[in-house]
Amino acid sequence: MKIWHQSLTTIDRVPQYRDAIVNHLRKIARPDVEIVLHGMSEETYPSHYPGHFITHSYLQNLHREQFVRAALMAEAAGYDAMFIGTIPDVGLLEARTLVDIPVVGYGQASFHMASMLGDRIGVVNFLTPLADELRQNAARYGLGEKLGPIVQLESGFDDVLAGFNNPEPVIEAFKRAAESAISQGADVIVPGEGPMNVFLATFGISRIGDVPVVDSFGAGIKMCESLADLKRVSGVYMTRRGYYNSKPPVEAVARLREMYGLEPYPNPNNQRGLAVRAGVEVKG
Repeated sequence: MKIWHQSLTTIDRVPQYRDAIVNHLRKIARPDVEIVLHGMSEETYPSHYPGHFITHSYLQNLHREQFVRAALMAEAAGYDAMFIGTIPDVGLLEARTLVDIPVVGYGQASFHMASMLGDRIGVVNFLTPLADELRQNAARYGLGEKLGPIVQLESGFDDVLAGFNNPEPVIEAFKRAAESAISQGADVIVPGEGPMNVFLATFGISRIGDVPVVDSFGAGIKMCESLADLKRVSGVYMTRRGYYNSKPPVEAVARLREMYGLEPYPNPNNQRGLAVRAGVEVKG
């Protein structure tokens, strides 16, 4: 099985995060599963930190095309599933309408997993403006009433990256934020961004007292595996009913993409990423 991972970061510019993802995926993926890491194009952000380039609605919407393009390339290249490795699930709905392989979002996978582990979901994140989007997404997933407090971490993106070399300050900041969420009624915690999730998993933070901390990457990859297995053995895949799920005609997609200056259907031979399998790492 082969899974396309798509990050909202320019992943080669954040080697601490990239290497931590590789190590974590080696632990959580089945031995027969290969996961290929992909980041945003090099010209997307002026620095290693996406920052305000992802925390405004219009700017984030512009990034959807890279996720849609990735989904088209993944299916054409023979991947079995795609994992959108960012909590706002950028491009999730659009990608699902265009391909028949499973497309799983970090946010949706995390919230559904959390709903099976507890009754009141708390989120700890460091990108404050995303809180509105997370609530809107949770409502769309049918989990709006289960999503409770969203608490902001005192540490930011660069602090979390530095934490891979000096973890204690970030761990303590996370515990304070998680305890605040718990005091407001949360009984399960979702890490609000990919770097925070992978940092916590790296250092074995899976509970705050009696409260579980969801491994969002683990939840997403395991859902990719399960949905790909179901499609293969049972023929089960995405509904095609309704405005948000129906698959548009191929010729209409190609024509309009070309009109807007996009590749009608991206060439899968142009894809490159870092391939990870349990115990093995290769360029691919």
